Amino acid sequence: MIKNAEWLFFDIGWTLINEELAYEDRLRKIADAANTTYDNVYKTAFEFYKQNQKGDRETAKMLGVSLPVWLKEFEKPYKDAVQCLEFFSGKYKIGIIANQSLGTEQRLDKYGLLRYINLIIASAEEGVSKPDKKIFETALNKSGCKACNSVMIGDRIDNDIVPANSLGMHTIWIRQGVWRYWSIKNKIEEPEYTADSLGGLYEIL
Repeated sequence: MIKNAEWLFFDIGWTLINEELAYEDRLRKIADAANTTYDNVYKTAFEFYKQNQKGDRETAKMLGVSLPVWLKEFEKPYKDAVQCLEFFSGKYKIGIIANQSLGTEQRLDKYGLLRYINLIIASAEEGVSKPDKKIFETALNKSGCKACNSVMIGDRIDNDIVPANSLGMHTIWIRQGVWRYWSIKNKIEEPEYTADSLGGLYEIL
């Protein structure tokens, strides 16, 4: 259990927001462009993820096709995202640290999540992207929270856990998306805690 937390910082994709349909759409378009089957593209992509590589991008590159545009209209909150943020906002300040295109605040409002969030630090608005530690430092500075009193919750070891660990933040790896297959190679990649869904956070926080 994390005892000294004051702020919880969440990633967005595959953390609060389910990107499964958007991801499926991208893989189907890769398959169509490469004149192969969806199953073949899916299996190939996940083999890349198991090697800690971005599966959709590497599969498109291997098949010699362009990576299709990501369609955000296919994204939707995980079914327990509102309940999770509502509960934890009663105990902690809630922040976002995410690589997102412009309009993050508006999208979170549309999803019904914005009311529980105290601070949004998104790459498009900040001009810096994860895994650059500067975006985490910006969040800590704007929140007024010390690293040791903050928790980073995200789905990616490379983008979320490693930079947060290096700054002394608490870390929770949430394994509910395509990056759940990541193979941890060294100490800096090790999350303090892991959860397989947002529901798993209740036992940690």
